[in-house]
This record gives sequence, structure tokens and C-alpha cells, in this order.
Amino acid sequence: MPKLRLQTLPVDRTGSVVALVGANLLFNVIANASFKVSAHSPDWRRFLLWQAIGNLSGFITVLTLTGLLRYIPLSVAFPVTTGLAVIGVQVLAAVWLFGETVSPAQWFGTALIVLGILLIGGR
Repeated sequence: MPKLRLQTLPVDRTGSVVALVGANLLFNVIANASFKVSAHSPDWRRFLLWQAIGNLSGFITVLTLTGLLRYIPLSVAFPVTTGLAVIGVQVLAAVWLFGETVSPAQWFGTALIVLGILLIGGR
């Protein structure tokens, strides 16, 4: 199967990459936190409101990943954004926003994800 070669954008990309990764993380956390709030909504209107917020935020994460793919390869962008989303949702949403407890084994898994992100991102 032939490989698809795509044109890369100019070299000065650090600011754009950092902004897109940060936005992707932020909207991943918002999306997942919205779904949690939606799941506990007392009525259908609030349920639908939080579902809409969560889905819109999820769509924005797709757009930020697509923008990121203009600058870095899929083999780096996907695992980095997915790993950061796991960490962001676990720490920012679950622990800080909702007061959920995280077991030592889960923290160890989080550390492994961080290590994986560093290995993939630092190629």
C-alpha cells in the first residue's frame, strides 16, 4: 500500500502546538465533567443542557486534534492528547471538581501515562 505524504507547515510551531494541546486538554476535561453532571441531573432539561455542553466540548477536542495534526505526526499527537486527557479528567475533574478518591494503583497508572507521554513526545 502506498504511503500518503503530506506537506508539513513551517518550522516555528511550538506556540501553536502548545496552544492546541492545552485547548485539547481543557475541552476534554470540560466534556467529561459535563457528562458527569448530566448523569446526576435532576430533570431532563438539565440533562440535555449538560449533554449539549459535553458534546460541543468533545467536538472542539476533535477540532484541536485536527489542528495539531498540521504540525506533528498522528503517532505523537494521538497518544499525547489521549494520555493528557486521562490525566486531566482524573486529576482536574474527578479529584478536584467532584472530590472522588483515586487509589494508589490509579496514581501509579497515571505516573506510567506521564512516562509514556514523555517517551512519545520526546522521541
